[in-house]
Amino acid sequence: MSAIISPFIAFLHSIAAVVPLPVFTFLGALIEEIVAPIPSPIVMTLAGSLAATSGGVIGSLVTLAIIGSIGKTIGSYFIYLIADKLEDVVLSKFGKFLGVSHREVEAIGKHLNKGWRDDIVLFLLRAIPIMPTAPVSLVAGLVKLNLRTYLVSTFLGNIVRNLFYLYVGFTSIGALESVNEGLDSIENVGYVLLFALMVIVVGYFYLQRKKGKGLNIIERFSGHKEE
Repeated sequence: MSAIISPFIAFLHSIAAVVPLPVFTFLGALIEEIVAPIPSPIVMTLAGSLAATSGGVIGSLVTLAIIGSIGKTIGSYFIYLIADKLEDVVLSKFGKFLGVSHREVEAIGKHLNKGWRDDIVLFLLRAIPIMPTAPVSLVAGLVKLNLRTYLVSTFLGNIVRNLFYLYVGFTSIGALESVNEGLDSIENVGYVLLFALMVIVVGYFYLQRKKGKGLNIIERFSGHKEE
């Protein structure tokens, strides 16, 4: 772990030593979600390991997964709000270079808020352990993804994700550090994939604007030309 992240990891371990396991699971998940550089497996694998060493049954992991999901959902909502408020600032600096305006970003958000498919996509992004959560929260806030879709899909997806990490921690006592390092390395692949996808999407719109071809973003998503 880097020198920047190590104090946060030590802080999480100190919390785990003095509070009941459900409280740690909630607080740890909340902190881990807001402090994005903290590897996401840390809290849940530790909670799973603590559940095993305290004599808990594997069925108790479901309750911990729900509690942790509440904490992560609250933390992700905090990131969503920050991204929403900072949208104007970001676009005022980079919007001209990217060829994207505030209205066009809102048009993307309205286009995404049209049905159950968005719920499924966001659910999968939350549930798949390899996918980092903070970038998803940031993008959802920037485009103002429907709040119901965002919160419900985030909560349900995080339950699945948490269950995976809790089970890994429950069954990996004594090898938790090496397991976490392996999971963290895998999650880094998710960051690369998300970054590559964002570069492709931004590059596509930028090249279309540069060439002067086709409709702008508002026109593409609204289905008619602006006057």
